[in-house]
Amino acid sequence: MIALSHVTKAFGPKQVLTGVDLVVPKGQSMVVIGGSGTGKSVLLKCILGLVQPDQGLITLDGQDVRTAEREAFLARFGMLFQGGALFDSLRVWENVAFRLLRGPLKRPKAEARAIAVEKLRRVGLTPETADLFPAELSGGMQKRVGLARAIAAQPEIIFFDEPTTGLDPIMAGVINDLIREIVTEMGATAITITHDMSSVRAIADRVAMLHDGVIQWTGPVAEMDNAPDPYLQQFIHGRAEGPIAAIR
Repeated sequence: MIALSHVTKAFGPKQVLTGVDLVVPKGQSMVVIGGSGTGKSVLLKCILGLVQPDQGLITLDGQDVRTAEREAFLARFGMLFQGGALFDSLRVWENVAFRLLRGPLKRPKAEARAIAVEKLRRVGLTPETADLFPAELSGGMQKRVGLARAIAAQPEIIFFDEPTTGLDPIMAGVINDLIREIVTEMGATAITITHDMSSVRAIADRVAMLHDGVIQWTGPVAEMDNAPDPYLQQFIHGRAEGPIAAIR
């Protein structure tokens, strides 16, 4: 569904992506792993067109994303942001229904609220939560609200940016399970970026490791532990010694 071919991106003298090739099959969950500062978030921004690559081609269903009509293109995506990115001046239901209250997906207010309450229920939050403000929620509840917002408009493609950052292990497990269930239910295509190997094992159909500006290894999650790539093995086992440490 999504294909990247020889994608490069530099910021001044800093070369972040040096030739990324990646294919994300329709209806599958791809998890991109890699160290901090390796360009995982830049990769997502290039796909969305928020950052323009210097070279290479990115296609969605075979169409060059640069030539797509922006509103229709972005309407196909949902996003769970790393920090939640909730609007603190809006109530929870207004955050969830944000896209349904404006733009090409606009619905009547009552309908948008009803959809928001249903999506909150889907992520394990009660209708009473709808009229609270984000500051009145715990970190785990805020992450659930962010997830409800990501799925509110029934997107075909969902991006998850470090979905368990800042959560305790139990809540991280809950969020991982929710993501897996929702992606499966919706038949959505998903790309997740994370450092958390428990998230990788819970969410992924396929895994891609980004290192030194390229996809170092990609394959089914079931093959990850036995893959011979030394960069991958060092990363997934958290070893201090190895080729990544030597490069640094």
